[in-house]
Amino acid sequence: MSDINQFNITQKVKDSFETEPDSRFEKILHSVIDHLHDCTRELNVTHEEWMGVLNFLYDCGKISTPERHEFILLSDVLGFSALVDMINTRGGATEGSNLGPFYLDNAPEKKLGAHLADDRDGVTVLVHGKVTDSLHKPLPGAIVDTWQADASGTYPIQEQEQGQDKMDLRGKFTTDEHGRYYYTTVLPKPYTVPYDGPVGQLLRAGNRHAWRAAHLHYIVRAEGMHDITTEVFFENTEYIDNDAVFGVRKSLIAKLEPVKKLDELDIETEKKPDAMFKFDFVLAPESKKR
Repeated sequence: MSDINQFNITQKVKDSFETEPDSRFEKILHSVIDHLHDCTRELNVTHEEWMGVLNFLYDCGKISTPERHEFILLSDVLGFSALVDMINTRGGATEGSNLGPFYLDNAPEKKLGAHLADDRDGVTVLVHGKVTDSLHKPLPGAIVDTWQADASGTYPIQEQEQGQDKMDLRGKFTTDEHGRYYYTTVLPKPYTVPYDGPVGQLLRAGNRHAWRAAHLHYIVRAEGMHDITTEVFFENTEYIDNDAVFGVRKSLIAKLEPVKKLDELDIETEKKPDAMFKFDFVLAPESKKR
């Protein structure tokens, strides 16, 4: 029996897994083990620090629910989510951005022109644009799944105990024969990421703010195309240059404009908007190589 020490334990741990040679799983697992062990040796991690990390991860799991994913939030504030988005954005397609911790996959289907904000106070904004492929060919029947905060910077899902419907300010729209989508909603405000859990403690310990630039979330899907998960931001707004989760990309910033005559846009809406912006989503074909 060979003796295990701090220098050979890394290889022994990797050898203990009977993974398929050269598989993607083996490459990821071995790389994580290598980096974790190397970091531990480099920093001479103490028992107290090791237990502190484990307790932090335990607390992230304890506070998480199906409607609040603290590990996604942790990934966001560490820039890991943004990095994965950047690496996986396909050439010619709309850039990816953060999913966030409040996504629900069963948002209600809405008709084009619907108003998402009911009677909420705030600026009513017309959101419209097209979904196309990377050759700018319109994609009829594409699904535009959106969710957002309100004009006070709060997601309804955060106020269920106060009687808010968690499905408010959410909707799935199907593009028309021209690949168009359009609806009205309330203009969201900046907000802090959830600050009452372990991730909030991490931010405070690192003297970091928790503010997100105002944005709308989207997942856009179409048959035969790669889905995109992204966000749309607004130019000249707070935290656009220092978003807490590194979600802002130059290509994802929209310009708010005065409302034009809707009949000129061939758009009918349930509610008259105060402002408007246009944003086109571009999807890459599934067969397109990165």
